Amino acid sequence: MQTQVQQTATSSTDTFPIKGTDYIEFYVGNAKQAAIYYQATFGFKWTAYRGPETGHKDTVSYVLEQGKVRFVLTSALRPEHEVAKHVALHGDGVRVLALWVDDARSSYALAVERGAKPAAEPHTLQDEYGEVCMSAIHTYGETIHMLVERSGYQGVFLPGYEARSNEFPIQPVGLKYVDHCVGNVELGDMNRWVKFYQDVLGFKLLITFDDKDIATEYTALMSKVVSNGNGYIKFPINEPAKGLKKSQIEEYLDFYRCAGVQHIALATDDILFTVDTLRKKGVDFLYVPETYYEDVLDRVGQIDEDIKDLQRLNILVDRDEDGYLLQIFTKPVQDRPTVFYEIIQRKGAKSFGKGNFKALFEAIEREQEVRGTL
Repeated sequence: MQTQVQQTATSSTDTFPIKGTDYIEFYVGNAKQAAIYYQATFGFKWTAYRGPETGHKDTVSYVLEQGKVRFVLTSALRPEHEVAKHVALHGDGVRVLALWVDDARSSYALAVERGAKPAAEPHTLQDEYGEVCMSAIHTYGETIHMLVERSGYQGVFLPGYEARSNEFPIQPVGLKYVDHCVGNVELGDMNRWVKFYQDVLGFKLLITFDDKDIATEYTALMSKVVSNGNGYIKFPINEPAKGLKKSQIEEYLDFYRCAGVQHIALATDDILFTVDTLRKKGVDFLYVPETYYEDVLDRVGQIDEDIKDLQRLNILVDRDEDGYLLQIFTKPVQDRPTVFYEIIQRKGAKSFGKGNFKALFEAIEREQEVRGTL
């Protein structure tokens, strides 16, 4: 099977309007220390806080922002709390992919009517800055989609949070917005979750990759990309495919203990600056051999960047009919080999770097081999 691209994905009527990604919430073992990591290395600014000091006794949450990217890092203060149990089973990982909507009540009702499993009924939070209506539905694994209606709110984040600022200088690295979030699901579940996004949230199938597109000598996987009507939300869904050795998807599922968010792609307008800065701050990236660059320009054609700069920073490049893109992938950002990041710059390209798949997955396999999990 060849890669299939659905040309009508963004031209169809949007039956479940979503304005964009509102926030991504991680459940972590130590939110204070995790917040320092994201501030010091990825250049996020600390903007809001909720915890015992604000009257919230069970958990602490740090809100970090850069460009339009908003992360929430949450830890439990007691071992019996659901957040602590989640971290004990899965390690640090994404619990909430929050979607910004105009009407959280009607969106929730429509999603449930279409078959979504409820996670939180519509409820309103209020303070002196206004009100926010929120509701939630389940998706793959233990991940949930929070539906957030905040048009009537002028506060820093949500009611119950207080504004905070950094105690040390922060150097932003040029992150602009969330380009896409990738989910790993169990063998045989990819089509089920693609159908969920199509039937429940009105997403369209954008691209299909099979095990011939995403394969190395040892491992393979399959992936389908779904997107909402305006194209602001893109969710690639991966499942393992049969191979000679354990794939990266299987390794993720083994360590995360269920389906979940594998990586988050963060967009930049200057990937050379972003990656150079991240490297200097200590962020570890996957390594692609120097031989990758010997014929890359023959494959992708003329680009604006100096190939020597891309080679120095180990940045990958690929082209589609709309332009080209530049991308690079970090190593996992916690001890379990689960969540990692992609840094991406699009120069017109709307695809996901198919031409880099083999080099990327061979790089991941080298890391698996070092860990003894290949």
